Amino acid sequence: MKQIVRKKIKDQAVVIPGSKSISHRMMICASLSNGISNIENLLPSDDILLTIDALKHMGANISQVNGSHYKVSGFGGNPKNYTKDIYLGNSGTSMRLLAGIAALGNTGYTLTGDKRLCERPMKELLDALSLLGIRARSKNKNGMPPVHILGSSRAGGSVKIDCSKSSQYLSSLLIMGPFMKNGLDITLEGPAVSSPYIDLTLDIMRNFNIEAHQINTTHYRVLGQQSYIPGDFFVEPDLSNAGYFWAMGAVTKKMIFVKNITLNFLQGDLKQIRILEQMGCVLKVKDNQIGVCGAALKGIDVDMSDTPDAVPAIAVVASFAKGKTRITNIKHLREKECDRIDAVSSQLMKMGIKVKQGEDYLEITGGNPEGARIETFNDHRIAMAFSIPGLMIQGMEIENETCVEKSFPNYWEIFDALG
Repeated sequence: MKQIVRKKIKDQAVVIPGSKSISHRMMICASLSNGISNIENLLPSDDILLTIDALKHMGANISQVNGSHYKVSGFGGNPKNYTKDIYLGNSGTSMRLLAGIAALGNTGYTLTGDKRLCERPMKELLDALSLLGIRARSKNKNGMPPVHILGSSRAGGSVKIDCSKSSQYLSSLLIMGPFMKNGLDITLEGPAVSSPYIDLTLDIMRNFNIEAHQINTTHYRVLGQQSYIPGDFFVEPDLSNAGYFWAMGAVTKKMIFVKNITLNFLQGDLKQIRILEQMGCVLKVKDNQIGVCGAALKGIDVDMSDTPDAVPAIAVVASFAKGKTRITNIKHLREKECDRIDAVSSQLMKMGIKVKQGEDYLEITGGNPEGARIETFNDHRIAMAFSIPGLMIQGMEIENETCVEKSFPNYWEIFDALG
């Protein structure tokens, strides 16, 4: 149990660790290369360490040089045999991205995880892999993990997939595509959710000299018979995690800068600063840092289909705003580490805030939040988002606060140092 101590904070700047999304993708691409890569500012969170362990089982030689600097010797797109189950905890990103890597093997891989991960959808990706001649099945025949994947074919070609539940399905196919004889021509049944993460995947692949293209919002193409080229890389700070500190600036009315960030970053969660600006916050951009300071906060209508990880923090800010905030097109949040729509709603209601929820929306009526004991549902984003009100109101307690280690191991250290 973490008891949050209400305190007055001053204008300040904080440093955020590397992006979880980029760390996953860079580590995977480096492992697919045939040579040695150095990755600086990698996020050594629980989820990333699970991805690293899985890649080691597949044949990558990965070592921590110091701190956040890792050295990777790749297996050149030919993962080695590993007969035991590969455990991925509750890391949906690891499960989905590594499914494509498992499809490159000559022997079968079983990917599994904890109870919640084994309730999260995989059917659409398994179906797409099967259409490509790869043996991919849910062991319980319910479209969810554990999954067994045997790379029976590298022919590639055309494939259609539904990415309305997760953009990671598409990222998985894109990353494996260069090893297909005929590449991959991927058609989506409709625009993917969280599309900035697809742009991120394509950009990281280009850093490894891979040619892949978005033809339009529902059509992607990867050239075949390419090789990932190793190199030296730096992981951008995590803008999902930066958002908690910008949200603190919003509710405390203090200017909170996050260092080492520019407006050129590709991470979709940079949009958080524009959402907060709409709500009445002041933005400052200077010297590779971006700051947010709250003023008279007001409710807004906002589509957050592309920034799902930011929803809990924005919802908490909305509880301090005047009027109603309606957050829409977030149905895919029900398939995250927990049902985040229900979790955010239930915990805000504990704080005396009026909330309505639908299948794909949240409506928060701002008021006077009160202290409460917050159930995190073992979800890192719920824990961090609901720490924010504790700076302003007494009685905020966070259960299972260590769940933040999934994505931000030193969150509480930075939070407690605010002064």
